[in-house]
Amino acid sequence: MTSPTTASPSADDQTSGTAFKIYDLHSHTTASDGYLTPEALVARAVEMRVGVLAITDHDSTEGLARAAQAIASLQLPLQLVNGVEISTLWENHEIHIVGLGIDPEHPAMVSLLKSQAELRQQRAQEMGNRLAKARIDGAWEGALRLAQGGAVTRAHFARFLVEFGAADNIAQVFKKYLAKGKTGYVPPQWCTIEQSIGAIHQSGGQAVVAHPGRYDLSTKWLKRLLAYFAEQGGDAMEVAQCQQAPNERAQLAAYARDYHLLASQGSDFHQPCSWIELGRKLWLPAGVEPVWQHWPVAAEKPEIERV
Repeated sequence: MTSPTTASPSADDQTSGTAFKIYDLHSHTTASDGYLTPEALVARAVEMRVGVLAITDHDSTEGLARAAQAIASLQLPLQLVNGVEISTLWENHEIHIVGLGIDPEHPAMVSLLKSQAELRQQRAQEMGNRLAKARIDGAWEGALRLAQGGAVTRAHFARFLVEFGAADNIAQVFKKYLAKGKTGYVPPQWCTIEQSIGAIHQSGGQAVVAHPGRYDLSTKWLKRLLAYFAEQGGDAMEVAQCQQAPNERAQLAAYARDYHLLASQGSDFHQPCSWIELGRKLWLPAGVEPVWQHWPVAAEKPEIERV
């Protein structure tokens, strides 16, 4: 695995009885569908006492250099992990695979993300065409504007549709226009899980199943996904998020043990809000092996919060 970009020593969690490093290994910037610039994101991470932050934009690594520069120039007490969240298709389901500790300039990663960007733009333009047929003009241009040069996602279309007055909020937009089978929905054509794992490994990183509880899969199908991911050489799965259903964390920890996967954690932060925040409620249950214990800098391994 490529060594994470390192700044100053990590922050401590002031609310705990013992000091430990807060890891948030899933976050987004304006390079994809996040609301904060890379510079603003790393500053907020320090505010929230995060010590290790992975920036994992959708099919993009464009925010990483800017984040690293901000950390260095401001001498922020934050360790940055180069990451990405790759969209894949598996059994007609869109599954997201996070890469941690990648080399964003490795040819395998550059090639895969270039292909993903082309697929993303084609899909977004077709979404704009379908919405235009529903008398919602300018959706593609509006989403492009809101993306501010980053990867255009369905979230940008949702923001535009709220701005346009087609719905009152993001949730309504997805339910009415962007969910599967709705007017503006276009089936994705992403890479495979195997291709994502291959590019992540070739670029020196670890492959992690993102938010496994969010795919609306039955228990049987989720187990099939995790077994398949492990068979293809996947490394880890996200176990802890700042907002989860009761008992989900414990169940995901059990799956990590069952399929011999390392455990990761992350807020999937997109914007400041009251229920999803950088570093909030991120801890791993006992009995799982944290993904960071396999990072090359053994001296930076902290005490781990357990419950």
